[in-house]
Amino acid sequence: MADNTRMPVITISRQYGAGGRSVARGLSEKLGLEFYDVDFVRLTAKISGYSEDEVRREGEDIGGFSKFVSHFLTNASYSNPYDEIYQAQRAVILGLAEKPCIIVGRCSNIILREEGIRSFDVFLTADKEFRLKRAAELAENGEMDLEKYVERRDHWRRTYYKTYTAHDYGEAVDFHLCLDVSRFGIDTCVDIIADLAKKDL
Repeated sequence: MADNTRMPVITISRQYGAGGRSVARGLSEKLGLEFYDVDFVRLTAKISGYSEDEVRREGEDIGGFSKFVSHFLTNASYSNPYDEIYQAQRAVILGLAEKPCIIVGRCSNIILREEGIRSFDVFLTADKEFRLKRAAELAENGEMDLEKYVERRDHWRRTYYKTYTAHDYGEAVDFHLCLDVSRFGIDTCVDIIADLAKKDL
C-alpha cells in the first residue's frame, strides 16, 4: 500500500456542474485518500445542533436576501444560522485536515491557509454546455429553469465565499491549479491533480 502520510490535503473548489464530486471520487480511488463532500452534512449537523436538512440547505449557498436577513438577525441579537453552520464546518475541516484527505468546497482552501495547514488547492471550471448537462443529471433544480438554477447556484456560492473569506470566488491567486473539466475530461483532470499533488512534498 502506498504511503500517503506526506501527501497534502487536497481542496477542490468548483463551479456548479463542473464535476467536482466526480473528480474528488476519482482522486480518492487513485490516491487512496478519503474524500469529503456529502459527508460534510452529517459531520456538521453532528456538532452544530442543526438538522442535516438545514445544513444541506444553508451549508455552502447563501443568497443576497438571506445574507440581509442574517445580518438583521445578528444585529438584533438573534443567532445567525449561516455563521453557526460555517463555524461548525470550519471545525470539521480542521479536524479532517489532521491527516491527508480530499475536501470539496466549504472555503476549505482559505480556512487551511489561514491556519497554516499545507494543502494543494484546485479550482474546477467548465463550459456552459458541460455544466448544464451535469446539472440535468443531478436534477436538483425542481421546477426552476435549469440555466437559471445553475446561475443562481453560482451566485449563492460566490456570495458565501465572499462573505466568509473576503475573497472573490474562483480567483486564480487562491489556487495552485485551475482546470477546465469540459476541455480535459474528468479522468485527465484526476490524473493531472494526482501527479502534481504527489510532487507537492
